[in-house]
Amino acid sequence: MFIKNFCVSLIEKALEFESRSMSNMSTSDRVSASREAKELILSLNDVYKENKDPEIMDLMKLLTAKKKKIEKRLKGSSTV
Repeated sequence: MFIKNFCVSLIEKALEFESRSMSNMSTSDRVSASREAKELILSLNDVYKENKDPEIMDLMKLLTAKKKKIEKRLKGSSTV
């Protein structure tokens, strides 16, 4: 029962993070968002290892794509 509730709340957090707007964020906000995404992805991965639910895998892919965009913005574009 506890594990099921934990999974549901974890998925809700992940969906809320995925729908959050990332525009007009400061650098520190981007860093904390990247860390939050990493934490969510790793937690979802632990759940996925037990369940093998394809919906969880799709959610992890969405979060990973969003995390990559945030990190790309953090690194900035190098001008040569």
